[in-house]
Amino acid sequence: MAEILTGQVLSFVADPFVAGPEAARIETDGAVLLDGGRIVATGPAGALRAAHPGVPVTSHGRHLISAGFVDAHVHYPQTAIIASWGKRLIDWLNTYTFPEEMRLADPDYAATIARRYFDLTLAHGTTTVCSYATIHPASVDAFFAEAQARGLRALTGKTCMDRNAPEGLRDTPQSAHDDSARLLARWHGVDRLSYVITPRFSPTSSPEQLEALGALWAANPGCLMQTHLSEQTDEIAWVRGLFPEARDYLDTYERFGLAGPGAVFGHAIWLEPREKARLLDMDCSLVHCPTSNTFIGSGLFDMAGLKAAGHRIGLATDTGGGSSFSMLRTMAAAYEVGQLCGNALHPAQLWWLATQGSARALRLDDRIGNVAAGMEADLVVIDLASTPAIAQATARAQDLWQALFPTIMMGDDRAINAVYVAGRRV
Repeated sequence: MAEILTGQVLSFVADPFVAGPEAARIETDGAVLLDGGRIVATGPAGALRAAHPGVPVTSHGRHLISAGFVDAHVHYPQTAIIASWGKRLIDWLNTYTFPEEMRLADPDYAATIARRYFDLTLAHGTTTVCSYATIHPASVDAFFAEAQARGLRALTGKTCMDRNAPEGLRDTPQSAHDDSARLLARWHGVDRLSYVITPRFSPTSSPEQLEALGALWAANPGCLMQTHLSEQTDEIAWVRGLFPEARDYLDTYERFGLAGPGAVFGHAIWLEPREKARLLDMDCSLVHCPTSNTFIGSGLFDMAGLKAAGHRIGLATDTGGGSSFSMLRTMAAAYEVGQLCGNALHPAQLWWLATQGSARALRLDDRIGNVAAGMEADLVVIDLASTPAIAQATARAQDLWQALFPTIMMGDDRAINAVYVAGRRV
């Protein structure tokens, strides 16, 4: 059934890192026509209502209507261990992550965590996530079944590890390939679901496993491939010891066919010049995880330099190394990291990263991440005065960016007035 939503409508016609804030379009008395799970039209509220006089109207007043947030790198199995104290990456994995991920061998527990995860992300306005599962096929089934039941566009894959992990979290090169192939055949392209080939990272995959997964990706080029790259300096040293023949960290993927269009690399903080050049040449995606990078002490992502060079970049919470399920908090952290690097990101750039930028990183920007005719109707409605502190700041604003920035910096789930998934309010 068709429906018109009215409010302040934010959309993008270009990348604001390239075109400046003018890349954003703000219709202060705007409307969005939804029908069949898609956006049919946008424009001034009066004109859209007049053109469709029989269509019911839902007014969101002065609230902001935006594309739903797109979280491009998460670990849904780590939902229960978010905000655990005081470890760097390798200790974090051994102390918190691996013990918790073993629990998802139980299909009932995996289903419980998947349900809890989507409850939390939808409450924060996130309508699409790209997640790692665990080595257990049941963890993939649980994630996809829950996303499917909610009508979400969602991506995940079995996390593959055959070394440097506990016994209960290791597979083999053959089982990683075969389990992934079966899950891909079962879920990829079903409804709004996409399978992602997922080696955790080079330290936990042998060359034989990386080769097997490279072969699987070559046979299924319509899928994405996700993994981690250059998150921490001690991780890079570990990789160097495990792959002494490799030119650098990226080369441990590149030599096995795990780099190219559709590759999504999380973190990418400590990149060598050769890696930056090759990632750009191969049109890989990089995903900035600012709350995780600061929480675990990884380092500062070079957003300004990488965007200026033309890299494809998304934004992510990196649950549960990241310390929040909120893409608002993630935008705030990205701003803070930018400030430490001498680059104050504009609110338009931050919002683009959390919507269109992340969708582009996942090769989904033709379907989600923007408010435009023909796009899937995944939307978030933002209350720009959700708390007294934000309201007093917004009241002083001279334009929408000044009104929106306090919500970016101080907003949480109270700012989420409504969420629409495929045109249905959830």
